[in-house]
Amino acid sequence: MLRRLLLVVLALLLLGGLGWAALAPVQAFSREKLFEIPLGTSARRIAGEELEILPQTIRLGVNDVLVLRNADEAPHIFGPTLIMPGQAFRLPFAKAATYSFLCTAHTDGQLNVIVEPAPARGWARLRWRWRSLADKI
Repeated sequence: MLRRLLLVVLALLLLGGLGWAALAPVQAFSREKLFEIPLGTSARRIAGEELEILPQTIRLGVNDVLVLRNADEAPHIFGPTLIMPGQAFRLPFAKAATYSFLCTAHTDGQLNVIVEPAPARGWARLRWRWRSLADKI
């Protein structure tokens, strides 16, 4: 009898936790995603070397911040911004969309940033929370 009661309580706790994870609102916290342009990038480009310094597409969530740090000896352009050697540029994203920027750290001169919306209620939010938890482990 006590064992059955314990199993029922555990099952209710599990279902309650899953229900919360699927339906509770997602907090609008901010994460920073840092990318660095390494020393020697400009010189290697001028020498004709094709480099993949940054990914062609960066995926972020709403309220995330893209941080570009220039560790190179030469300035680099990102969108309308000139990032001098030793400087970092922070760009927060508040709206889900796809953004394209001029970027001299890329061979083709363009960087795409995809800002994904917060997950919808239900299974999508449950999967999102599970992936977020798995990323922390």
